[in-house]
Order: sequence, then C-alpha cells, then structure tokens
Amino acid sequence: MLNPTPFSSASKALVISNSARKTSTVGEIVNLMSVDAQRFMDLATYINMVWSAPFQVMLALYLLWQNLGPSVLAGVAVMLLLVPVNAVIAMKTKTYQVAHMKSKDSRIKLMNEILNGIRVLKLYAWELAFKRKVLEIRQEELKVLKKSAYLAAIGTFTWVCAPFLVALSTFAVYVSVSEKNILDAQKAFVSLALFNILRFPLNILPMVVSSIVQASVSLKRLRVFLSHEELDPDNVIRGNLRNAGSNSVSVRSASFSWSRTEPPVLSSINLAIPEASLVAVVGQVGCGKSSLLAALLGEMEKQEGHVSLKGSVAFVPQQAWIQNATLMENILFGRELNGGLYQRVLEACALLPDLELFPSGDQTEIGEKGVNLSGGQKQRVSLARAVYADTDIYLLDDPLSAVDAHVGKHIFDKVIGPKGLLRHKTRILVTHGVSYLPLMDTVVVLSEGKISEMGSYQELLKQDRAFAEFLRTYAGADHSAAGEETPGLVPKEEKLLENGVLASENSVQVRRQLSCSSTYSSDTEKSLAQNSLAQAQKAPDGKNTWKLTEADTAQTGKVKTTVYWEYMKAIGLGIAFLSIFLFLCNHVASLASNYWLSLWTDDPVLNGTQQHTNMRLGVYGALGISQGVAVFGYSMAVSVGGIFASRRLHLDLLHHVLRCPVSFFEQTPSGNLVNRFSKEMDIIDSTLPQVIKMFMGSLFNVLGACVIILLATPIVAVVIPPLGLIYFFVQRFYVATSRQLKRLESVSRSPIYSHFNETLLGVSVIRAFGEQKRFIRQSDLKVDENQKAYYPSIVANRWLAVRLESVGNCIVLFAALFAVIARHSLSAGLVGLSISYSLQITTYLNWLVRMSSEMETNIVAVERVKEYSEKEKEAEWTSAPAAAPPGWPQEGRVEFRGYSLRYRSDMDPVLRDISIVVQGGEKVGIVGRTGAGKSSLMLGLFRIKEAAEGEILIDGINIAKIGLHDLRFKITIIPQDPILFSGSLRMNLDPFDQYSDDDVWLSLELAHLKAFVSSLPNKLLHECSEGGENLSVGQRQLVCLARALLRKSKILVLDEATAAVDLETDSLIQSTIRTQFEGCTVLTIAHRLNTIMDYTRVIVLERGRIVECGAPADLIESRGVFCNMAKDAGLV
Repeated sequence: MLNPTPFSSASKALVISNSARKTSTVGEIVNLMSVDAQRFMDLATYINMVWSAPFQVMLALYLLWQNLGPSVLAGVAVMLLLVPVNAVIAMKTKTYQVAHMKSKDSRIKLMNEILNGIRVLKLYAWELAFKRKVLEIRQEELKVLKKSAYLAAIGTFTWVCAPFLVALSTFAVYVSVSEKNILDAQKAFVSLALFNILRFPLNILPMVVSSIVQASVSLKRLRVFLSHEELDPDNVIRGNLRNAGSNSVSVRSASFSWSRTEPPVLSSINLAIPEASLVAVVGQVGCGKSSLLAALLGEMEKQEGHVSLKGSVAFVPQQAWIQNATLMENILFGRELNGGLYQRVLEACALLPDLELFPSGDQTEIGEKGVNLSGGQKQRVSLARAVYADTDIYLLDDPLSAVDAHVGKHIFDKVIGPKGLLRHKTRILVTHGVSYLPLMDTVVVLSEGKISEMGSYQELLKQDRAFAEFLRTYAGADHSAAGEETPGLVPKEEKLLENGVLASENSVQVRRQLSCSSTYSSDTEKSLAQNSLAQAQKAPDGKNTWKLTEADTAQTGKVKTTVYWEYMKAIGLGIAFLSIFLFLCNHVASLASNYWLSLWTDDPVLNGTQQHTNMRLGVYGALGISQGVAVFGYSMAVSVGGIFASRRLHLDLLHHVLRCPVSFFEQTPSGNLVNRFSKEMDIIDSTLPQVIKMFMGSLFNVLGACVIILLATPIVAVVIPPLGLIYFFVQRFYVATSRQLKRLESVSRSPIYSHFNETLLGVSVIRAFGEQKRFIRQSDLKVDENQKAYYPSIVANRWLAVRLESVGNCIVLFAALFAVIARHSLSAGLVGLSISYSLQITTYLNWLVRMSSEMETNIVAVERVKEYSEKEKEAEWTSAPAAAPPGWPQEGRVEFRGYSLRYRSDMDPVLRDISIVVQGGEKVGIVGRTGAGKSSLMLGLFRIKEAAEGEILIDGINIAKIGLHDLRFKITIIPQDPILFSGSLRMNLDPFDQYSDDDVWLSLELAHLKAFVSSLPNKLLHECSEGGENLSVGQRQLVCLARALLRKSKILVLDEATAAVDLETDSLIQSTIRTQFEGCTVLTIAHRLNTIMDYTRVIVLERGRIVECGAPADLIESRGVFCNMAKDAGLV
C-alpha cells in the first residue's frame, strides 16, 4: 500500500495560511507524516480481517452447532456479553489516543525548536530548563500511555479468555442439560479444534479494533490539517507586463492582517511603483516593513483594497534561508545552468573570494540551515539565488545589514543600484542604511503600519517633516556606506574630519555615528564547520563534493544481544522475569486444561453416562480461570514494563542529545534526530510491548504444541529434527532480510523529515519563486525511496507464509500418520489432543516467525535510540566540588595564555598563541577580516570548543576546570541571530523563573520594549510563536538585549547585536549598554567600527593571531591594519 499521507501533508503545508500555521506546528505536521501515516499502513495489514474475522467466527459457530447442538448458544451468549465490554474499551482507547497524539505533537514541536536553536541553548546554558519542559510534556504523554496500557491489558484478558470461556460454557451446558450427552473424544476434540479456529479471529480482533480506532483518530487529525485555511491566491493579482509604461506594483487602499480574525497590521496602503524603479522602505523596528513585503507576496490576508504585481517575483528574506545542498544548487534553485549569467551573479554578489575558501568551490555542500556559512555569506547566497532567477520584480528585505561597508557598496553598485545587474528590474528594498536613500527613485516611510511619507529623497527633505528631522540626526551614522559623498546628505555638518584623523571637538556620539557599517565581511559569525571549511584541503580535481553533514546510516547484520539486554534493563529485570514467569504459567494452565479435557473424554461410559462429570468440569474451569489470571498478569507486566522502558529510553536519548557538542548538531541533519524522537520513540511506546506479548505467546504456543504431539506420538520425534532444520533456515533467511529492510526503511525515512522541515522553514521563499511543485516532487521522490524498502518487506512476508504453510502441513501429516500407525497403543483422547495441536502448529509457526521478525525489526528502534549514547559528549555541566568560589567572577578579568584552538585534531589551529589580559570593566572591541578567528575566540571563551593549547582564566581561575553551565551562566552573549522559542515572552527571558516580574519589566524598559509589551493583551504572558515569528527580527534582537540585562553578568559578549534595528534604536541600545554595563567587561565583535571607537582597546586579529592591540586613536595614528579598516569604513 502506497501511503498518501506524506504526499498530502507536504502539498498542504505549502499552501496553508500563516494563521493556520500557528495551529498546525512543525511538530504536529511531522507527526502526521510519521506516526499518523504509520497508522494507515498498520490498518492495511489488518483490513481484510474486518470481514474475514467475523466470517471465521460465524463459520466456526455453525460447525459447533452441528457438533454440539443448541448448547453452542451458551458460547454465543458469552461472546455477546463480551461485545459491550470491548466496545467501552475501544471508545476509551480512542479518547486516550487523541490525548496521546496531542501530547506527542507538543513534544515534537518543542524538540524541533530545541534542535533549531541548540546553539543559543548552549550559550545561555538553558539545556536543563528546556529538558524540564520536554519531560513535563512527556510525563503527560506517559500518563495517557499508562491508561491505554491498562485498557489494553483488560482487552487482552477478555479476548484471550474468550475462546476458553466459550468452550467452558458450551461444554458445561452440553453435559448439564442431559446425562445422555457424552463428551467423547470425537465431540470434544472436533469442538476444541473449532474453538481454536475461533481463537485466531478473536485474538486478532483487538488488534483490528485498535488499528481502526488509531486510524480513525489519525484520519480526523489529517482531515483537520487538510481542511485548514489556505492562502487566498486572489490576495495579489499577478500578470505579465503588458506595456512599458505600466506600474509593476500597484496597491490601492489596501489593509492587511496575518489572520482574517485579527485587526490589520498594515492599513490604508497606497503604492504605485513604475517598472524598473528603485524603491526604499524605511521606518523604525516593528513598523511593518517586512509585513509590507509579505503582503506583496500574498503571505498576508488582504482585508480590503487591491494589489497587483505585473511580472515574476523574487524574494530575499531578512533571515536568509539556505538549503542543505551544494552552493551551486542553492543559487540555481531548480533552474538550468547558464554559465555566463552564473559567473556574473557570483561576481556581483561578492561570492568569488568565498569560493576560494571552500574545499570543492561551488560544489561544496552547504550544511543544514547553512550552518557552515556565516550570516553575511548566507545573505549573499540568498541574494544570488534571487538575482540568478532573472525575475521582473525584486523584494529585498534588508540584505545589506549583514555585510560590511566595502561588500555592501560592492553589492549595491553591482546588483541593486542604478548601474547594477538589476537596473532594468523593479526593486523594493527594505533598509536601515540611510546613505543609500539619495540614490533611490522613491522612499517609502512607514510608521505604525501606515505610509506616513512617500516621495523622492529630495522631496522628503523639502517637506521637512519627521523623516527630514530623523535624517539630520542620524544620516551621518551611515555616511560612508554608499562609498561616496552625497550632496545634501548632512547639510548642517560641514566638516567632521581634520587632517585625516577625527576632530577633537567631535563627541563620542558623533564619532560613533560616522559609520554603521562593519569593516570586514559581517560574515564573521562562523560556525564550527565554516572554520573547518577554511582549513580543509581542496578536492584534487575540484569535482568531488565536500560533505559536511552525516547521512543516517543503517546497521547491518543481526541485532546485538546487548540491545535486547539494554531494553530488558530499561523495563526492569524484575518485571521482565515476572512477565516470562506469567507467560509460562499461562501456557502451562492452557496445556493442563486441554490435557484434562483429553482425560475427561477417556472416562468410561457406564449406562450411557460418564461419572465425575461435575468434578471434571470444575477442574477444567479452575484451570481456565488460572489461565485468565496469568494472561491479565503478563499483559499488565508487559504494559507497565513497556512504560518504564519508554520513560528511561526517552530520558537517556534526550540527556545524551543535549550533552552533545554544537559540532554534532551541525553535522547531523535535524531529520535524523526528529526521526528518533518521533517515529522510533512511537515504536518503543506503542508497538514494541505489543510485539513482545505476541512473540512470547507464539513461542510458548509452539513449544506447547510440540510437547503435546511428542507425548501423544513419540515417533514424530524422527521427523521433527529435519522439519525443524528446514524451518530454521527459512526463518533465519526471512528474519535477516526483513530486519535489514526495516533498517533501510528507517534510514530512508530521515531525509523525508529533513526535507520537509527545510521546506517549512523556507515556505515563503518557495512560494515567492513559484517552486512549490518542484519541492512537492522532491518530497515525493524521498517518500518513494522509503517505499522501495517497505514494499519488499511485504513481498518477503508472503514468501515466508507459503514456506511455513508447507512445513506446518508436513507436521500435521506425520502427526496424523503416526497416530494411525500406533492407533492400538494410544488413547482416543490423547490422539485427539495431538491432532488438534498439530492443526494449529502452522498458525503458531507462522506467528512465531513473524513475531520474531517483528521483534528484531522493532527492537532496531532501541538500537537507533541508543546510538547517540555513544556520541562524543561535552564536558560536565557542573563541577563538583565547585571549582570557583561563590560570587565568581567579581572583577570580570579575562586572560588568554598561549591559547590555541583547532576544530579537529587533524586540522591546523584557527587561533594561534593568543596571549592577552582584559582587565575587569574594560570595553574591548575585536575586529578582523573574514576567517581571522574572532568568532573562534568567543567559542573558546564559552568552551563551545576546547583549547588545543594554553588556557583562558577568568579572575585567575582556569575555565577548563569549571563546569560548562557554571561558566556559561556567568557570561552573557547577545548573538547575531536572535532566536526565540514558542512559549510566553517571560519564559523566553527567564526560563528558570529566577527573577521577579519587576526585574523583568525593568529589563524590558532598558531594552526599549516596555511600551510594546505593555500594549500586548497578555503583557509578559504574550505567546511567542514558533521561532518568534510573531515579532519582527528587530524586536527579537531587543528581547535578546533584555535577556542580557536580566542576567547582570560581569562579562558581556556582543556579536553584532544591532544589525537588524534602525539607527535610532541602535543609538538607544548602544547607550543602554554603556550605562547598564558600565562596571562590566564588554567584548564586542565589531561589525560596525563606529560602535567601538570609544572603547578602551581594540584587538585586531589576522589568521588566528593578534596583529594589533591598543586604544582606537593610537591604532589609527600608528597607520597599521586597524587604520586601513577605519579608512574603509570612512572613519579616517
């Protein structure tokens, strides 16, 4: 059966509206593709039993009527009495199934966020807080699982006991209604064979009912998802350019919101943008700039008005979206290679120097979410993708904020500006760089979701309104970004430079505003893998693709005994051995009751009646009840043991994954990890306990049947070994095949999740470029790969059935043949018992092989979950005894002694012999060009990577001796990429609940967010959506600032904390940092040189070494590297 669920889920995910995405999280959609999809496949296995099982029951009852007459009605009555019991169980199971899936959705959603934001969790030492959140959800999930397990135990008890209760009641009525009713061997064992025929459909019906219930829950969940509101294609009317004089973009009296039920975010928007014009959109943080572009893309709900775009569209988002593919594939984005255009795009987007660093040039694999690219490189690849698409309209969401002055100038001149590659295209550029505004055809000023001013740069200056006042105050801050003097830019500041150095009368504030551009590629924030790239050897022929990520791998061969032992330990050895003992008791009672029945049938008949009938019936009933008690006992034991195992294995998996270093997450696709936490854990939660029950039952059934047959006809022992040998080889061949197919199926499932997760993260870009069909096709191909492993396992199953049927028939043949040969020395009862068991042996053998195979294929889930326990771990989170005194660090003095850092033992160091002392309270800027080692220095300080040589001391204590959490709690970083998690705003600021509400409000006030948060209906409890998508990037950056203010660390690390905010907010943030962290040590990776011109010292790095260090003014006077960088930034 080809499962349509992954196809439909992937297709729907590309068209649902943004409001619908809030209700259907990534976790829920992944569950639809994995767990819910499996429910339909499971149902397919049992679907024929829906009609077959009732038919078998009716046929067996008819034949029983022929054999025992109306007495069989007693058995029918027992079955009817069990129907309402099982109906109640089914209804309750469905309720628990819904609750279980809801908890699972929440858990997978949170895990997905943790995996996407793992670097932030590590830097803030928040792993334990988020581990606690996951375990809280997991606890709720396990509570529901436990209730379901208890219900399943009751269900198993009723269904397993049903055939015996039917037999007991039928035989009891038969011998009780008349003394003349003799229970001889013929009647007893023909009836027993028919009762055994009843046993299979009655045993399988609970699984059928369970599958139907689970599939119905999954169907409802899928129906809800597929019924979600979709983006209205009429939000934006798109067409071809008809005549050169028409407007490319036309918006008339339009209002937009993110949901049909919410108030508008943008209102009364009127825009008419001519073809081939260059338009800037400016405004403060959160005013609606990115929302305007989203509205033009059709990503928002249009409440009123008219929007039309004439021509094709390309979109460059503020946070670049990169695929896990080669650099060339990221740029081509599904289009044919045009060599000339491709080279022009690479040159224009300043990517050629970067290709020199990559081991395989443009064939180098870019890791998941672009982990081995810096922020600026990602943005330039994103821009190159748009430029290569050669569309009519370009929507550019602040792509220049992530690059430095000379790279920004290069991109503007070569791509966006009046002489760039896109000069004949319509370009709408969201920007905070006011220096580009004089070159624009039109400037659109947004304020609180409305267009407050619009016109050319000169027209806005002449209007002398709020924007003109803003320009006079802040234009100097972006003075040099465009790389040339612009007439009328700062009319009141005649001269800011004298003799090539900063004029003494200029204040720190003015100096800081001279440039808001960085002096090297902002592409600084190198991930671990990027540094690996820089160090790696180039591929000899330039054609081999350098692989960063590790594909999911399949184990081979037999599952190791240690895996079973690990699972038994997770269950608890006491419960494991108790379960085995109860299984044994159950089958001993079952064999004893049937043997007792054979003795009963051998009782002599005197005067047409049998003696001791009541005694025989009483013992038979007692043995049956004993069997029932044992069944209930082992069902409960296995169910409870399964819950214990689920809890421990999930806890171990979560603990081991969170303990892995950042490099592990950069090399491991998130799909591999999501697969472990969703599908593999679902197998351990639900499937494995059921398989264990069926395997143990089948094993004891086969052993019991062999014992009875050998007792009745010992001569059968002659043929058992050869038949057993045939059976062994068939079983071994099948199990080995199905086990490996299961592993391949599991491995081929991970890329489905990785691709789907990647698609969801880039859905706005995919829709903007009109690439939905291609991504759906790619998803379909990955599902097909998965099915290639699944389908052969079904074929292998049928192969097995034919061969086992043959072996089973041979056993029946020889049991009957030898019984006939030895008929004079055997009692009729024993022969009847032997034949009845030999008739069942085929079914028992079939189920034993299937269940042993299922056992091996499903225990693979434990094997895959345990894989991560063997991965390399970070150092201990806490040191015992404490290596640092209470209140450490008090000064914030940081000393590097001969410090070197390398990313792998076989690579050259990225930092070499760094020796410097930063005194407590010093403000130190760290600058240098791409790959100089700035980010590596920060990674070393946080021990994201450990030292190769030397040491770092904080207040005289070697940080290598301090627990990672003890260290990271004491240092605060404001990272370049602001990451938020779903949950309340307060949780995002203080996940450990360490601070009072007053402290939180104070931090928000100092971060200039108090007014915004106060305006929200739920204030601090405002629910942040997944990834913080309901806040602008600038607002998210301010939340990160508020986190730092709340922690009050003695050491603060800034990594371009203001790239995504406007100049006015930037000024406020810098002022806050100077006042609130006055007594703290501040280390700033300076993307904008102007922000560090008043710092105590500047460290200049080059190729992993300190080449200059000193006060900014002194370094400028020395005419060295820093002076040249300052010249590039227009500061000298």
